[in-house]
Amino acid sequence: MAIPCSPSGGGQATASEVAATAAVEVAEVTQDTVEEVGRFAQYIQDSIPKLAGFGMRVLIALAVFFAGRIVIRWIQKLVRRSLERSGADKGVEQFVDSFLKFGLYSLLIFSIAAKFGVDTASVAALLASGGVAIGLALQGSLSNFAGGVLILILKPFEVGDYIIEDTNKNEGTVKEIQIFYTKLSTIDNKTIVIPNGMLTNSSLTNATAKAERRLDLKVSVSYQADLRKAKALVEKLLTTDPCVMKDEEINVFVDELADSAVILGARAWVKNEEFWPTRWRLLETIKLTFDEEGIEIPYPQLTVHVGEN
Repeated sequence: MAIPCSPSGGGQATASEVAATAAVEVAEVTQDTVEEVGRFAQYIQDSIPKLAGFGMRVLIALAVFFAGRIVIRWIQKLVRRSLERSGADKGVEQFVDSFLKFGLYSLLIFSIAAKFGVDTASVAALLASGGVAIGLALQGSLSNFAGGVLILILKPFEVGDYIIEDTNKNEGTVKEIQIFYTKLSTIDNKTIVIPNGMLTNSSLTNATAKAERRLDLKVSVSYQADLRKAKALVEKLLTTDPCVMKDEEINVFVDELADSAVILGARAWVKNEEFWPTRWRLLETIKLTFDEEGIEIPYPQLTVHVGEN
């Protein structure tokens, strides 16, 4: 069977049509791209005034913020000097300074936000409607703030006092009373931060609330030792010590008849700042004096008697 042949030049005509179609598509894509670029360029051109205005507002906001910082620091310095001249307590000065800083920075940020077009009435309404949630979220902070106010009003301690927080046994010298917390400095130069709410809701011991502090010592002597001589030696050391207050009562007494020793008690009064040096010095002097006088300071011993069968 004979196979019919294609018409002459048919393959070339088809290729021309494909090339023409591709050229039309490329032209359409190019036109669309040119139109998109033109629209983008027009958008940028139209947005330049808005972007310039926004950038100017950002620069103004930054300038206002940094100027506000300078004013806030000046106000803080002025208030601190006023409190110092009035003789206010150091804790009151620190608390007012912390509260003033927090309030002024909040006002500054709120003012800047208002300049950016934020509707302050809407913000106030939002804060009011979310007051319960905010109160629940910040109840710990509010409790600490109220605790700080109570500390300043009731004055259970002041800056410079040595306190012992009885719940967690934290202790140290009060260095700062801030709006939400109090800082203590320990004898080994560590810093303890305690929330004010905890200090007002638990018991604490103020070791330096008074100018004088009673010194309580306990010394063990052997049952074979001369008890009267031991008491006289301890009393002499107390009365001759330069830091012991002579116008206050000095007592030396038998505190306990323990299993392996007689416990002597000694009480005297010293100035608060001299308490620990005096205590350490007296204990060392008592030990050395007892050694020189032949008075034994016993330690726990166990004597075993073995009987013969």
